[in-house]
Amino acid sequence: MTADDLWRPASGCGPGCLPAAAAPAVSLPRRVARLLGVCGMLLGGVGLAVLLPLLPARDRQAALRGWARGTLRALGVRLVVRGRLPRRRALLVANHVSWLDILAVLAVAPARMLAKREVRAWPVMGPLAAAGGTVFVDRSRPRDLPATVGRVTNALRAGHSVAVFPEGTTWCGEASDCRPGRGFRPAMFQAAVDAGAPIVPLRLTYRYAGDPTTLAAFLGEETLWESVRRVLAARDLTVSVVVAAALHPAREADRRVLARAAESAIHLTPARPVSTGRPAPVLDLPPVLPGGPGSALSSDREVLDLAA
Repeated sequence: MTADDLWRPASGCGPGCLPAAAAPAVSLPRRVARLLGVCGMLLGGVGLAVLLPLLPARDRQAALRGWARGTLRALGVRLVVRGRLPRRRALLVANHVSWLDILAVLAVAPARMLAKREVRAWPVMGPLAAAGGTVFVDRSRPRDLPATVGRVTNALRAGHSVAVFPEGTTWCGEASDCRPGRGFRPAMFQAAVDAGAPIVPLRLTYRYAGDPTTLAAFLGEETLWESVRRVLAARDLTVSVVVAAALHPAREADRRVLARAAESAIHLTPARPVSTGRPAPVLDLPPVLPGGPGSALSSDREVLDLAA
């Protein structure tokens, strides 16, 4: 297995994971009004991208939170939040279903995001992401992985929260056999260990008319516009963000164990055992076991070790 194989995860989702095509649930005028509202929020995002670097940290977070919540409202998506985030900086980790996930996380915790490099070139969203301090990663260059972990570590050390999607790709969020292979990638958990920052799992779920749904999922060859149109037509789409208990890694915690613990908290499954090749001492906090390797990485072997 190569570092590139580990760096490019894929889900088992296909067209069958999306809801069957049906007549729009809201009228055409309502859909047009929603689209105009979203366009207005995107235009507002252009001005916000200019202002963000000039604002104090607290005002910058409030502005991002307000913009994300306003955009969700314009799309007709209701936000439900359960749990409370820690006041200090943290590594926020969430499952990944849709492009809406980014808005949901920013609406709850306006953190710096980890995003693929291509996002920087997107109209409106690219400049806004850059102005908000997004850490961009080039997934075509696995050798850049250690440097990316270092940038996330530095952001955490500077007191900023950083949000990542450790699954590395979107999936439908419903069928267990569709989840990306190898589960949560542990690389970015090393940043929390190195920075001494807590890890906060966020569980994102979508409901349509009160029932679990894959309507918001953004999968495979589907275009962004196709996904946006489906969301604009939904009458009662809700995104829930559940804040799970924080994990507090020890100084030499194993990033693989942390990844499995966070994944289990989000998907509500028993933690899978992780072999580190040596016994792990017992701690007062069971999910966080010390004994992981260090983070000074440069060679292909070390990139593989970080991504595995």
